[in-house]
This record gives sequence, structure tokens and C-alpha cells, in this order.
Amino acid sequence: MRIRFPGGKRVEAEHRGFVIQTDQRALSGGDNSAPEPFELFLASIGTCSGLYVLAFCEKRGIPTDGIEMSLETVRDEERRMLARIEIEVRLPESFPEKYVEACLRAARQCAVSRQLDDPPEISLTARRRESKP
Repeated sequence: MRIRFPGGKRVEAEHRGFVIQTDQRALSGGDNSAPEPFELFLASIGTCSGLYVLAFCEKRGIPTDGIEMSLETVRDEERRMLARIEIEVRLPESFPEKYVEACLRAARQCAVSRQLDDPPEISLTARRRESKP
């Protein structure tokens, strides 16, 4: 994955031919042209959980029409960090009652969320690029 700085407060990552763009809100000096990196972090948790709900339903032939999910955050203002991420799976009335808890268990299998249970060490290094003659 390559990280680049295309100008302003924008930062982008290129990976597998995709370009993921980020920016900052105008009040933080950005152009508000793309999500902030932290918003993408939250979106990765929500969409990963959603993928597990989707796979659960597909495996059992349960239609996904009408299934939605929401993600809200609760902040610890003292620490200025997240205290909790709340994900709600909204199921249509037609969703089989016998699968509700199993569907939630599937959503909890999200690899992104599970990574937070035992977070990896993040190693940062710097290297000067050699100038070409």
C-alpha cells in the first residue's frame, strides 16, 4: 500500500489498483472532499460486520432486502477517545426469529472488529530517499 499527499489536507492510499481518498473537514483546514481517515476506520468496522451479516443470510437463503445497519459512536470526553462503537442490525419483520441471535453472532465475527481485541503493534520508521544524479 502506498500513501501519497496530493495537496491540501488530502492523503490517499493506493492498493490493488484502488485509490482511497481522505481529506479533512473545512473547519480543520481541509476541503471536505472525502471522508476523514477516522471515518474510514469506522466504515471498515461497519462494512465488515455487514459482510458477515450478508454471508450469513446468503448461506441460509434469507433475503437481505430491508436489512440495514447503523453505527454510532460514544466518546469518552475525558480521554478524547472512543468509549464504545454501537452497531445495530435492523431486520425486517419477515426475518426468521430463530436466526436473529445467530445473525448477531455472525456480525461479531468481523475480522476488523476482532483485530481490536488484540491490537497489533504499529511500527513507524523513516528513511531518506537517495537523490538521483
